Amino acid sequence: MLPHSDLLQLKRWNTPTIYNGWEQITKRDPAADGFNLEETRDFMPQMGPMVGYAVTVVVEPSNKAHREANANAWNDYRRYVAGIPGPKIVCVQDLDKPRTIGSFWGEVNSNMHRALGCVGTIVDGAIRDVDEMTNAGFKALARRFCVGHAHVHPVRWNCEVEVFGRKVTPGDLIHADKHGFLVIEPEAQPQILEASRFMDANECQTVIPAARGSAGLSSDEVLANLAAAGAQFGKNARAQFQREGEW
Repeated sequence: MLPHSDLLQLKRWNTPTIYNGWEQITKRDPAADGFNLEETRDFMPQMGPMVGYAVTVVVEPSNKAHREANANAWNDYRRYVAGIPGPKIVCVQDLDKPRTIGSFWGEVNSNMHRALGCVGTIVDGAIRDVDEMTNAGFKALARRFCVGHAHVHPVRWNCEVEVFGRKVTPGDLIHADKHGFLVIEPEAQPQILEASRFMDANECQTVIPAARGSAGLSSDEVLANLAAAGAQFGKNARAQFQREGEW
């Protein structure tokens, strides 16, 4: 796991900036892998990004048979969560999708998970008690609100889940904000902070000043400056990562 100081630094940038670093170091397809494929909603954008390691659970709020099948599931599930080092993001697959019958989350459950070292959730279903969740310091990316919990009960946990079209494995590092979320595979985690920092600086030293310094210049001068800045941006990326970069 990354040092807590690295996680705090990752939290300083938005998720698209972390993606820019990730695409330089990943062996996966940056056009298809890593990020959510379906639209998410950040219900606490004022809290900024969240960073943590995935813990996973599957629910089916419409089906009361799960409570009868495993009456001790809540205790066993919470013991699993408590046994994983934090910070943690709870990734919840809702088997009722595309329907929304009930919410795994609310004031009580968010406070319980906060006590267990969780900083937030990505749930392919609903949340409720959003003000109380925010007050607990528990961030949520979800599909919508709902009013009740229905028959919500942990079905299985510590397993691969699919949320918003993206498969998540327990222990994956996740960076999430109002833009969506990025799942960072274990082999990319040691380099993600350095790569993200480098690509952010690369933008700030090349293409951004070229665009912002265009006042008073002719169109030809602006175009020439942008082309030169883009070329330098790509040169810097190639020198650092042996890849092209966005520009």
